[in-house]
Amino acid sequence: MWPLIGLLLPVSAVCSDSHSLRYYDTVVSAPGSGLPEYSSVGYVDHRQIVNYNSESGRARPKVQWMEKMGDEFWKEQTQITKGSEAAFKYAVRAVMERFNQSGGFHSYQWMIGCVLRDDGGVTGYDQYGYDGREFMALDTQTWTYVPTMAQAQITADRWNSPEELWGERWKNYIENICIEDLKKYLENGREDLERRVRPQVKVSGQEKGDTVKLHCQVYGFHPRAVDVKWKNKEDEVHSYETTHVLPNPDGTYQIRVSAEVTPKDGDIYSCYVDHSSLEQPQYIVWEPEKSRVRIIAVVVAVVVVALLGIGGFMFYRRRKAGYKETGTSDTSSDSNNPANA
Repeated sequence: MWPLIGLLLPVSAVCSDSHSLRYYDTVVSAPGSGLPEYSSVGYVDHRQIVNYNSESGRARPKVQWMEKMGDEFWKEQTQITKGSEAAFKYAVRAVMERFNQSGGFHSYQWMIGCVLRDDGGVTGYDQYGYDGREFMALDTQTWTYVPTMAQAQITADRWNSPEELWGERWKNYIENICIEDLKKYLENGREDLERRVRPQVKVSGQEKGDTVKLHCQVYGFHPRAVDVKWKNKEDEVHSYETTHVLPNPDGTYQIRVSAEVTPKDGDIYSCYVDHSSLEQPQYIVWEPEKSRVRIIAVVVAVVVVALLGIGGFMFYRRRKAGYKETGTSDTSSDSNNPANA
């Protein structure tokens, strides 16, 4: 549902006390695809705070502390988003015509937001996407729209014209209205948003020939911003793959970073983790030799116990069989002895 978001947002971020307010609007051209025809979702620091879709027809709070905004606020949000819904349904049809598309499944997306940095500075963005690719974006240096597809040129020219100057309008929103809203939401949700939960870290390795696939699983941390990488001593291992930072049901996050390496004598591989809950970054060392020795020791112990058990059982059986044989011989001799008659 969110292919554009995957392109525009970083997989992970360096720890920071910056805060952001973001909105994602999506409209699809074909109802019945399993998605709402239109949806709008708002986030503060990656926590979903509001959701509206064409099926519910209402803007609803997604976290308890947003309920403090009151009924009038939510009525106003519903009316604003209903207006956006009508505009976006028209927009997706207009863009389809520019691509000479008369049917099929297509999506039109909008992402707008502001960031309040820890030094007090303000940044923001206003971007549009079509079918998972960037369509047009606002240049926040010149406050003019830049098309990234030829089909967006008409819209960019119109919005940049002296008669409309849409860039200046959204400049005011990003630098003033959005930031003021963000500060209000932060005040309501500060306890939740600014809590610090230390990450748990687990490292493992899969050996295959001369290479090893190293995995670093970092989980249970809050806030979302985290920096995770593999290092060989002090040198970063560049050939690695990483997942998105994913949410857990309890409001914390998780991420996995993997690297394929060919260990040499003297190499020391460790998972580097930096997070705002930590006084200093952690280095979790992967120790293959200890793991291998531990496994071998366990296997040897199991084998020894098994052999002792088998040996004891066989000794018991032999001793019991010898006892029965001796007992039977003595009885037979006594019964045939004339002295016993």
